[in-house]
Amino acid sequence: MQELLNSDRFKNLIRKRWTFSFIMLMVLFFIYYGFVFTIALNKEFVAQKVGTYATVGIIMSIAVILAAWFLTIIYVIWANKVYDKEVEELKKML
Repeated sequence: MQELLNSDRFKNLIRKRWTFSFIMLMVLFFIYYGFVFTIALNKEFVAQKVGTYATVGIIMSIAVILAAWFLTIIYVIWANKVYDKEVEELKKML
């Protein structure tokens, strides 16, 4: 077990997971805080009407939620297709 934990293959897998997770986190961070800063610094823009009932702010907030869902889906697909396969290969080495 300790040999597997110290192997380059295991360390590479952990590095891949953290790198991918960090990239996804930063993308969501920029989307969310871009939205927050837009609200804070440009209220007039966010308050503009789009159609009869919606404002730019409402559309932006829906876009932030959809972006979070989309990023979650991307992560799940990556985990199922790449990460889980490599974990299974490492389990076979035990």
